[in-house]
Amino acid sequence: MKTAQLSGNKGGVAQAVTVLQNGGTVAFATETVYGLGADARNSAAVAAIFSAKDRPSFNPLIVHLACIEMLESIAELPKAAQKLLPLWPGPLTLVLPRKQDSGLSDLVTAGLDTVAVRIPAHPLARELLRRFGGPVAAPSANPSGKVSATSAAHVLAGLDGRIAAILDGGDCAVGLESTIVGFEHGTAVLLRPGGVSVEDIEALLGENLALPTAKEITAPGQLSSHYAPDVAVRMNAENPLTGEAWLGFGQHPRTAPGLNLSSTGNLTEAATNLFDALRKMDAICKREGLKGFAVAPIPQTGLGLAINDRLKRASAKRGRHPLTKV
Repeated sequence: MKTAQLSGNKGGVAQAVTVLQNGGTVAFATETVYGLGADARNSAAVAAIFSAKDRPSFNPLIVHLACIEMLESIAELPKAAQKLLPLWPGPLTLVLPRKQDSGLSDLVTAGLDTVAVRIPAHPLARELLRRFGGPVAAPSANPSGKVSATSAAHVLAGLDGRIAAILDGGDCAVGLESTIVGFEHGTAVLLRPGGVSVEDIEALLGENLALPTAKEITAPGQLSSHYAPDVAVRMNAENPLTGEAWLGFGQHPRTAPGLNLSSTGNLTEAATNLFDALRKMDAICKREGLKGFAVAPIPQTGLGLAINDRLKRASAKRGRHPLTKV
């Protein structure tokens, strides 16, 4: 398969819509990261996402919608979730009770009775979804477990020849996946930190987000090892060790080959740069013959919570899925 590279204009959007209508896969820009989209009602199309990414089938997908009106046909909206609607469109995913007659492929929800839903803010994504007129399942457009794509070039590097098309919307502004919030017994639960801060969500809820009690995977992005470069990653380091490169933050001096997520200590800038920096650090280590890289401490506030979450998953050792029986 030759991956078509489509411009982010009306003609490119029209071609992308045709690919989706014909059961194909299209990578497209959102404000968070690039998503790999397919018709969420077409099981064969959704299966092509899993195949292209080598993604485990127990890992559910996020359904992207053009507007809130489209939500009514696929999911229920708990009272707590209604408080968060001012954050849409934007980098927030809600895990909601799935309607029995939703028409969604069971592959999208990995057999769960809930569905993860998002309305993206990126104008090109919204135009694509509006013109397609239906739900689009779209995990991040990268090989499963690898660093997420924040540009069309990143998508091409990981999935060239494995997907039908890439709709180029430029670089992603947020650079981190969406925050995911679920609901247990009417209480909002943080399932994954991301592009919307916990503080902003809690301000709308009028209460603190709870932590999930379920041990099984209930939403995308919960695998312990994810977003992983090929080399080792060590977090919360004050200095690199011998044989390590250095990914800094703020005024931490660079004493080894590497980069700085934000020399001014700006968490928004660091979030935007994170995935691109992980890719570049991987390349630096390989070029310099280093075993891995150390990362300076990142504050556990605001977007720092999401940045640390991604770094923790990037640094986790690969292994057996936690639910796999020995």
